[in-house]
Amino acid sequence: MMIANVKEVAEILRVLSNENRLNIVCYLLERPMTVSELHSRLNHVTQSALSQHLSTLKAHKILVSHKSGLAITYSINDKNLGKLIEVLKENYGY
Repeated sequence: MMIANVKEVAEILRVLSNENRLNIVCYLLERPMTVSELHSRLNHVTQSALSQHLSTLKAHKILVSHKSGLAITYSINDKNLGKLIEVLKENYGY
């Protein structure tokens, strides 16, 4: 069985293969968060690196952002991503 859009799927998996980006997605599957909320959860990641990861995820349409005043809130753009993460958690104890 072939995946119709195999290049797109491979690219999403490549983007998610980074540990920090995978953690960001997992946190945002719980609920939308601001950059500062994400930074407090990923305190080992610099603000600059976090911004780069968020930009990468947004460029691949995995995340969307909404600005409210000075705060930028990120959320998951594709809810099907939650199904993939659940399979990973069930099978690999992530």
